[in-house]
Amino acid sequence: MNGMTKKIGLNSFWLKMIAITTMLIDHVGAVLLPQYPILRIIGRIAFPIFCFLLVEGFMHTHDVIRYMTRIGLFALISEIPFDLLFYGRILDGTHQNVFFTLFIGLVMLYYLTKRYPAVLNFLMVILFMLFAEFLRTDYSSMGLLLILCFWAFREKKVWMCLSVAAVNILLMGYIQAFAVLALPFILLYNGEQGPKMKYVFYLFYPLHLLVLLGIGLLIY
Repeated sequence: MNGMTKKIGLNSFWLKMIAITTMLIDHVGAVLLPQYPILRIIGRIAFPIFCFLLVEGFMHTHDVIRYMTRIGLFALISEIPFDLLFYGRILDGTHQNVFFTLFIGLVMLYYLTKRYPAVLNFLMVILFMLFAEFLRTDYSSMGLLLILCFWAFREKKVWMCLSVAAVNILLMGYIQAFAVLALPFILLYNGEQGPKMKYVFYLFYPLHLLVLLGIGLLIY
């Protein structure tokens, strides 16, 4: 009975599938079909799930340095497709892709687990948030705050939901308030990994940007 109960819900694989699917819908709405805001609303589901899975990965990885390196590498790989799709230039400093936000968040978590004094941890969080704002990463400081909420309240689901909702509704607002739609999926997480296809999910990000770029060039 316990084995059957454990399998109820969504494993990591299906959470990733939901995240990349809603992200794709979001980017289709942003680039190809901006006249349909419902696509952007659906897309708000993606980022909180990515943040949650980042924290899960951090807590369970056997090699956090390799994990950080992998995220950082895909941040660099994805930047040119990101800039070409959204800004029409090979490199543009206006905005950096979401992998940079996840990378900075991962480094932040790495140092927060070093058991430094609380005051120093607070100052580090502020510095990381300022750095994200300086780089103009996707979601910037609010993205790091979401990662922090998932990490700090990972054992307290009610507080996790309340804090994530507060960040999205009160601090980010407008369309980002719909990010709370990600919470039911996250609460269904059963702690299991599912099929191991991590590089498929990593590669999906830059590849889907290039595909959308190609479609956009053909249409417009």
